Amino acid sequence: MPILMIAPSVVLIAIFVYGFIGRTAYTSLTAWRGVVPDYTFVGLRNYERLFQTEKFQADIVNTIHFTVFFLAGCLVLGLGAAVLLDQKLRGSIIFQNIFMFPLAISFIVTGTVWRWIFNPNYGLNVLFHNLHLDFLQSGWLTSPGSALNSLTIAAVWQMSGFCMAMFLAGLRGIPEELREAARVDGASESQAFRYVVFPLLRPITLSAVIILGHISLKIFDLVFVMTFGGPGYATDMPGLNMFITTFRQDLFARGAAIATVLLLMVALLIVPYLIWNLRGETER
Repeated sequence: MPILMIAPSVVLIAIFVYGFIGRTAYTSLTAWRGVVPDYTFVGLRNYERLFQTEKFQADIVNTIHFTVFFLAGCLVLGLGAAVLLDQKLRGSIIFQNIFMFPLAISFIVTGTVWRWIFNPNYGLNVLFHNLHLDFLQSGWLTSPGSALNSLTIAAVWQMSGFCMAMFLAGLRGIPEELREAARVDGASESQAFRYVVFPLLRPITLSAVIILGHISLKIFDLVFVMTFGGPGYATDMPGLNMFITTFRQDLFARGAAIATVLLLMVALLIVPYLIWNLRGETER
């Protein structure tokens, strides 16, 4: 009976997840160009041409830059907000709800709002000018030097509340007796947090890195709305490149190659975590 209960899900996942992954990987090894399918086997030719293109090389660099600063911003802001909320100060519930609000909206809405904010004609630049802070003005999304950082700011605003919620749950789950024992042994508050509390938050930190990392690696909708990869290749990402290559240029084999590279990038992040988690459960 248990096997019969889970059999439909197993079959559907095998077909619509792993079956389509295999189909995409095979398509990336063919010569399919245009609307009419062409399954002539060409081996790794699409991958060779892909990594030789300047656009895809820029995509990889942009993805690494975006991922590093996105993870750092979310983790630092999320942990800081969680520590403050854990103090149970007056008004903390209101602040917690405000900090969690961005999670209720999609990246499409976030991108639209921040595109307005970063508009040089009526966004932050106008505010800085009215406050006589002209030195803070920037080209934001219109400047190749600041466009990717502006994109990162919008993404951090969206997802830092997620980290805050995870860290706050972890802090609330740590027994107060452990902190009291550290204080009795002469540890200061900062030392108690560094040597007692923070090590206990490592599993939560790792989980946050895995979840946010795979979001950043396959980011598409935020880039599509805010910059569409511009100016030039300054904010182009593999997900957007795959969309344009496949559905705008009809280069289906090359688009499948980009999708396969994206899958491998995500797998490099998630598979070690799954192995570590499996080993931990086995040891228990």
